[in-house]
Amino acid sequence: MKILLAGKTPDELKTIALQEGLPGFAGKQISQWIYGKKVRSIEEMTNISKAFREKLAEKYDVGITAPVDVQTSVDGTRKYLFPVCGDATNAVEAVMIPDKDRKTLCVSSQAGCKMGCKFCMTGRQGFHGNLSVQDILSQFFAVDEADELTNTVFMGMGEPLDNWDTVKQVIEVLTADWGLAWSPKRITLSTIGVLPNLKKYLDESRCHLAISLHNPFPEERLEMMPVEKAWPILDVIDLIKQYDFTGQRRVSFEYTVFDGWNNTPRHAKELIRLLRGLECRVNLIRFHKIPDFPYGTAPETAMEDFRDMLERGGLTATIRASRGEDIFAACGLLAGKHNQR
Repeated sequence: MKILLAGKTPDELKTIALQEGLPGFAGKQISQWIYGKKVRSIEEMTNISKAFREKLAEKYDVGITAPVDVQTSVDGTRKYLFPVCGDATNAVEAVMIPDKDRKTLCVSSQAGCKMGCKFCMTGRQGFHGNLSVQDILSQFFAVDEADELTNTVFMGMGEPLDNWDTVKQVIEVLTADWGLAWSPKRITLSTIGVLPNLKKYLDESRCHLAISLHNPFPEERLEMMPVEKAWPILDVIDLIKQYDFTGQRRVSFEYTVFDGWNNTPRHAKELIRLLRGLECRVNLIRFHKIPDFPYGTAPETAMEDFRDMLERGGLTATIRASRGEDIFAACGLLAGKHNQR
């Protein structure tokens, strides 16, 4: 098994270079090839001698994997299918969403998911494993738009905070001067509220936060989201209120609207009470119908009515545009399968 280089710091790469008989500055060269040029093989590192490249390739590999499939929506959204650790039978999806001068990549952090949310196709398939640093970085480096990406959201398959140590390494690559040098403001992590790691995320990063809420009443939320039993939403919000979101860092709450289940005046009133005093935004998400699920998609007028109720109560609320639905790339539809059409 070869050692994978993507995800390693320049100091770690320098140590490898010295171990293999290369000069120390070769570590910086390797770093520039991986993060600056986004090469996928050691052979492409042409300012390192051929003899040393051959020696490195005996024990090391970059670790960036190309997608095995790509689909393009009528709205320009593109969905990429990536093998996990080179295994095409165990795949995950990343979605590139274009919007005027922005290109946002929605990335996966796990194959499947442990959380079991009943309205999510990823959650329905069960858990198949955490992605490695290289699996996640491949989604950034191997899409056609790799050099044009402006933002990313950890909102694809899996629960990012259930794989926090790995996601933290990826965020370091994205934000470090030696990596992609992105501002933390370009990164948003979405979570159902894994409390121990949520605190770590808030303490150890400056990236934005999105909380999957979906219902302000704990007993009703538990019907759809088993995680409510382990990490109650009331405790999640109590923790969030201990941090400052009045500056450049933002917190938002994801709220998928199910027709007649969570969009009544009663729900609006409780949501307003629950989030009072917190500088935040509520993103209303259109539910995309899935098999064997009791609730349907709320009409546009119902979405607007619910948004207006929240805004009259003092919350900032928006209806998120649905993108890539025709290629099963919209919220809750990612399943990591070939030929979903």
